[in-house]
Amino acid sequence: MSVRTAAKFARRELRGGLRGFRIFLACVILGVAAIAAVGTLRESVRAGLADQGAALLGGDAELELTYRFATEAERDWMEGAAIEVSEIADFRSMALGPEGTRELTQIKAVDSAYPLVGEIEISPDMPLKAALAGANDLPGAVMQPLLISRLGLDIGDTFRLGEQEFRLMAELVREPDPSRAGFGLGPRTIVARAALDGSGLLSPGSLFTSKYRLTLPPGTDLAAMERRATEELDGSGFRWNDARNASPRVAEFVTRLGAFLVLVGLSGLAVGGVGISAALRSYLAGKVQVIATLRSLGADQRTIFLTYFLQVGVLAVLGIIGGLILGVGLPVLLGPFIAARLPVPAVFAAYPAPMIEATLYSILSVLIFTLWPLARAREVRAAALYREAAGARHGWPGTPYVIATLVLIGLLLTAAALFSGNLTLTLWTAGGIIGALGALSLAALAVQRAARALRPRLRTRPALGWALGAIGGPGSTAAPVMLSLGLGLTVLAAVGQIDGNLRRAIAGDLPERAPSFFFVDLQKDQMAWFLDRLETDPAVSRIDHAPMLRGIISRINNRPAREVAPGHWVVEGDRAISYAETLPARTTLTAGDWWGNDYTGQPQLSFAAEEAAEMGIGLGDEITVNILGRDITAPITSLREVDFSSVGMGFVMLMNPSALAGAPHTFIATVYADSEAAEEMILREVTDRYPNVTAINVRDALTRVTDLLASLASATSWGASVTLLTGFLVLIGAAAADARARTYEAAILKTLGAARAQILTSIALRAVLLGTAAGGVALAAGIGGGWAVSHFVMETPFTVIWPSALAIVAGGIAVTLLAGLAFALRPLRARPARILRARE
Repeated sequence: MSVRTAAKFARRELRGGLRGFRIFLACVILGVAAIAAVGTLRESVRAGLADQGAALLGGDAELELTYRFATEAERDWMEGAAIEVSEIADFRSMALGPEGTRELTQIKAVDSAYPLVGEIEISPDMPLKAALAGANDLPGAVMQPLLISRLGLDIGDTFRLGEQEFRLMAELVREPDPSRAGFGLGPRTIVARAALDGSGLLSPGSLFTSKYRLTLPPGTDLAAMERRATEELDGSGFRWNDARNASPRVAEFVTRLGAFLVLVGLSGLAVGGVGISAALRSYLAGKVQVIATLRSLGADQRTIFLTYFLQVGVLAVLGIIGGLILGVGLPVLLGPFIAARLPVPAVFAAYPAPMIEATLYSILSVLIFTLWPLARAREVRAAALYREAAGARHGWPGTPYVIATLVLIGLLLTAAALFSGNLTLTLWTAGGIIGALGALSLAALAVQRAARALRPRLRTRPALGWALGAIGGPGSTAAPVMLSLGLGLTVLAAVGQIDGNLRRAIAGDLPERAPSFFFVDLQKDQMAWFLDRLETDPAVSRIDHAPMLRGIISRINNRPAREVAPGHWVVEGDRAISYAETLPARTTLTAGDWWGNDYTGQPQLSFAAEEAAEMGIGLGDEITVNILGRDITAPITSLREVDFSSVGMGFVMLMNPSALAGAPHTFIATVYADSEAAEEMILREVTDRYPNVTAINVRDALTRVTDLLASLASATSWGASVTLLTGFLVLIGAAAADARARTYEAAILKTLGAARAQILTSIALRAVLLGTAAGGVALAAGIGGGWAVSHFVMETPFTVIWPSALAIVAGGIAVTLLAGLAFALRPLRARPARILRARE
């Protein structure tokens, strides 16, 4: 009977409109919209990758080899399994233009079958085969416009790759398979594979990858084909990709970024939850007389609870529907605009998964933040009709409600961990939110007590005294203001500190620690001149060089490497390997023994200590590395410290020289120069003498990484901005709820002779004091969160980025001041006589 009665009461109250619930609705809508929008973008990219898998891959399947082309037997296997096969060589080299210009480029050398799937766009429009055929007895090439501009070329001009001259025939407008290029350090150049035979760029030991794209018969089971390739080409060291997951790294990146942004969105839900709770408390405070009347007419506590629980439920459903329309509708509506700016395809549509995810998060958040105010409402007594003290009971609600709240929090965290796929990040985020809310709550109590203590001492400064009275007096909105604004600022502060420290970690130590260049593809007979030239140059402070091969860790202790260390970067793709007879300079062994001079026994391996610990391997474990199609198995006999953060030369694996005897290879060198002028001279002389040598400018590479991090920080900042916007709405709600009390206060002050300027000053001072307190706590919490992420997740040094930190405090003051002044007009215009008569 009580459910039907409660539904009738709830329906009657809702007929009065949504007044008092606008902030409630706005908070729900924003929280749902933020999470739904991130999820829709994530699912759209996933759908695009799945829908255009073959086009992104360049075929139905791809076999990739390192350092070598397929053998005749391997090629026969591919041609027997596929309808058509296309061979591609991919590598970096220096492009030399007229007047000595030179730039790093990512070269794609293709055959006549390229592209198997999709279309390539070049300008002027012509068949790719005609462009690569060239003109005037020179092979042709197409380049991306950025590279053409850097080299100072025009269509028809000549340039050089290695020892081979090429004629620029067209601009490269669009590749059909851009996702297979990986992280390129230079713009793209496409040439014919046969044109490189005399260039010296693909000599034995050179750094390149060969990719064989396959067009398979319709209906081919790709999983079965992968198993067949693994069995029949065992030991070749190939990497298999197919249209089921054409861009695994892109898909994984999108998933991880989406998960992180969803967790940022949960911070927004927490801020919105503060607003939801405050809005409901304010609404229920105005309903005390109604509730007391219902209690006097025989309504029990369960009926009262259900009456307002049903109202909250109806409004939450409206907010969720509105949030889903906004969060899904905007990405779909702006889909063509967003897709044109994404580096991967995306199919924008309304996907169920992100809507379910956003709805679940929102339902749990609304329940968590409304349960306690509703529990207190049921404690209102009929005596509240006669005296206010007999109204709602303050303090903790009953034990069942506390337990229910804890269960709901546990369900929310479980859902977040499942949807994000990252339990550690979820727990860190939850801990940060709870810690920040706790710190802000304590700070609000401290500010209120300090205001009450200081007010009697400031009788000579009436405006400041009135401001302190409003903060510390009964009915103060200091707590919701500081909670809502402070948590939003905390998220922004943490993002700013993480971004700043990442940039500093990459670029801050560059002049002292990072080399100027990486020189790769140095042939053995070129090393004598190269070392003589640089070791006698007073502008060069240091040279490191080593032989280098690349191989794939295929097995660990005779088990597939990806089973032993799933997801670890060392077993994903090919890794650089070197050899050394004596322990290299600046190298420290942490365990085991070096093999010593003139060792010619069975292969031995020295492994990077930190990476070995992460992979769960150590001394005595056997590693099988496939190099140029040959498996080499060696036990780990020593572990070394390897500092990859220095951007210098570092190898995960070193082997004894006899283990790699006879394997064709080149050398790599790092050069530390003292000035940009010296760098330019070294680059020009080395590449002029040896066109096959590729020079990678470390500063350019780090700039690209920094730009990538900037884009990630921008995306995260947008997510954090939604949190701040939600906090601003909650702040407006608190100011609106406080307006009536401030109006009465202004009427009293005017009656006592206070000027409008004094009243406005007190309102502004109150806003500034609360903004400063919220900004200060947010600053401390944000710095703490930034340190934790930098130290435990990024493993980078941490320094407080003070410009960003101080901007947070200034932002807190500005936001509260604007909100306070926006609601100051009504109290200033109020006529004391009318207000005081209304309160009689």
